Amino acid sequence: MPGPWNGFRYVVTLQGEYEPSASEWVRDQVEEYESSNGERGNLLMGKPEWPIVVITSVGHKSGKLRKNPVMRVEHDGVYAAVASKGGAPEHPEWYHNFLANPRVDLQDGPEPHEYVARIAEGEERAEWWERCVQQYAPYAEYQEKTDREIPVFLLERAS
Repeated sequence: MPGPWNGFRYVVTLQGEYEPSASEWVRDQVEEYESSNGERGNLLMGKPEWPIVVITSVGHKSGKLRKNPVMRVEHDGVYAAVASKGGAPEHPEWYHNFLANPRVDLQDGPEPHEYVARIAEGEERAEWWERCVQQYAPYAEYQEKTDREIPVFLLERAS
């Protein structure tokens, strides 16, 4: 199983069978990111202003590990994961994974670490939404395309 190497052993926190995404671009980006310890495949569409992280979650239906590249939005060690799905009327699958099992692995560089995801609400969500749009302006367009409020998950390092 591809994964980050810390010189002595593979570093994993979530355990289980990995099921690659049905989406080819997601599979390819995750593979490139992990095989290079985050040195390649770390940008969305190759744009330096759009860095990504890889988040591993447990599938809410299958129980298998699922990996998704998401925009890198970080502040004081807390990361945001925006469940935009490009402004589609429904949430991305990983949204349901996060709700069912909020313990996830987030890889920002060579090693993944365990985080706990929760949905931001109220003023906290507004503050983080602004950060997210500053990082990736298309989020604002995505929000205009859909009737749902796009959820923003905050990922905090597990203790």
